Amino acid sequence: MTDDTLTRIAEALERLRPPPAEAPDWTAAEAFVWHAEPDRLDPVPKVSRVALDLLLGIDRSRDTLLQNTRQFAAGLPANNALLWGARGMGKSSLVKAVHAAVAAETPLALVEMQREDLPSIGRLLALLRDAPVRVVLFCDDLSFSHDDQHYKSLKAVLDGGVEGRPENVVFYATSNRRHLMPRDMIENERASAINPSEATEEKVSLSDRFGLWLGFHPCGQDEYLAMIRGYCDAYGVEIADDALRAEAVEWQATRGARSGRVAWQFFTDLAGRHGVRI
Repeated sequence: MTDDTLTRIAEALERLRPPPAEAPDWTAAEAFVWHAEPDRLDPVPKVSRVALDLLLGIDRSRDTLLQNTRQFAAGLPANNALLWGARGMGKSSLVKAVHAAVAAETPLALVEMQREDLPSIGRLLALLRDAPVRVVLFCDDLSFSHDDQHYKSLKAVLDGGVEGRPENVVFYATSNRRHLMPRDMIENERASAINPSEATEEKVSLSDRFGLWLGFHPCGQDEYLAMIRGYCDAYGVEIADDALRAEAVEWQATRGARSGRVAWQFFTDLAGRHGVRI
């Protein structure tokens, strides 16, 4: 094979390789979304979020995450955080609301990445390492199945590896699972393993790399009604307590669930019927 042929092959391979991601204009927005292949950070002009003071029933988690984020934004030590627990109880809403509250005080960017893009997290961190701002890297609904190898991409970033997590990046994730994997999978692997204590250590240890574990649990009816009343007061929807209670309880009965998400869905319907924009 001639040198000319090898040169043409090398040039063809170079054209096939995606170019490295370019740093975004960090002043264009407070939040960005990461897309892989081709790698890029797209600015989000308006983040979909709820005000921090409207998130009720999660006071301890709110205060802990807010303090941790303020420390990080000020350049002080801060932990990666895993927000886990019941669906619809405000895990992702809290991350976005806390970011808004802290960003109003100190420059702070929010970068969201999808679980499916975890294999590209090394390339993303290389880009964020040179960012002129501190960054909250956010992954919503993080979990892994039995044959899912994506967790390996994240494991070294959280606590190990040669480079590890950049000093200007903190990682927040939400999950319905405390250990990021199904309980039946943990039990099955322990039952079939020669050494049960080591069978799931590699995957379970991933959640141990989060310094903060913030639990979210199903809300009671009083909390559910308080959430809706808070929305009504904030957006100016006038309705008597008795009527609100009757309609809200009927709504949650038809949904078969009671959570912050259900409370917001009911309020959206209520505001629409009262001609109030939100």
